[in-house]
Amino acid sequence: QTSFARMFVQVCLYFYCKCLWRCLKFVVRKLTGQCELQRICYNTKPGAARTMKIEASLKGSKSKRLQTSVNVHPDAIEKTIDDIMELKRINPDINPQLGVSLQACLLQIVGYRNLIAEVEKLRREAYDSENPQHEEMLLKLWKCLKPNSPLKARISKQWCEIGFQGDDPKTDFRGMGLLGLYNLVYFAEWDTEIAQQVLTDSLHPKYSNVWQYLDFNYFFFLSQLSKAEWEKKKFDKAIGYSFAIVGINITDLAYNLLVSGALKTHFYNVAPEAPTLTHFQQTFCYLMHEFHKFWIDEDPLDIMEFNRVREKFYKRILRQLQNPEMALCPHFAASESLINM
Repeated sequence: QTSFARMFVQVCLYFYCKCLWRCLKFVVRKLTGQCELQRICYNTKPGAARTMKIEASLKGSKSKRLQTSVNVHPDAIEKTIDDIMELKRINPDINPQLGVSLQACLLQIVGYRNLIAEVEKLRREAYDSENPQHEEMLLKLWKCLKPNSPLKARISKQWCEIGFQGDDPKTDFRGMGLLGLYNLVYFAEWDTEIAQQVLTDSLHPKYSNVWQYLDFNYFFFLSQLSKAEWEKKKFDKAIGYSFAIVGINITDLAYNLLVSGALKTHFYNVAPEAPTLTHFQQTFCYLMHEFHKFWIDEDPLDIMEFNRVREKFYKRILRQLQNPEMALCPHFAASESLINM
């Protein structure tokens, strides 16, 4: 009976707030002479803050035409803007900037939805060793990461050198499909120096190059250690993770951020129009680099702590994305034209 009463009160509050909110919107429009969409576009700067408010306003509208406007085809956006202006009785000649702003927001909203579909398609496509394109991408990954070490055979223990589990990497792509390979190749090809450094670090102890950082006093201290003590000291903070496997795992992390909507903050801030697969892959590069630093800072005992470190890293990224001003990798931000929309 208590639970029923609580549920009844919650339902009443819901309808009360909904009716009250609509009444408030009506009063504000009468006082300002502007609809909610106008107030958002005129009073909120371009980026995630504006686009997410526009998206929430359209989805929460009582008009089906406005609700469905966030799901139109990109080619239909201009007509959709005309329909919105007509439905809201807004004169486009008097409010020309409103149409431009709404178009930019809708391009981002529709583009994000289409990006999810594109990423999902890649994730669902299995790696096929009989497909020449798949094989070519896999070999490109090796060449980018190990340019001075020719691959002796397609099926080879050498694949373990870049962090695959066995002789044939195709079995490691089962979880993320081609998406995992696409991301790894992008990282290795376009952020080659960092990718190679992360790979090198993952294979060696953190202090493998310790000699170049030591001053004379510390060197004297180490010289007094026995060989066994030095070996233990040297490997105190071994990084020890499989580069390729971690890359596929971080692909899964990026995928979850995307489909949950968490990446809207980032993409709406860096893509002035529709976010693309390239934006997603650039974000993956950022996440790989940041996770690598996070792993070192966490100083785990061994790879068995991977899930704990990953979960902590995931929560940190989620917290960052709650800030509407957040751009995870601002150096990937698109043109300054965003400020004029």
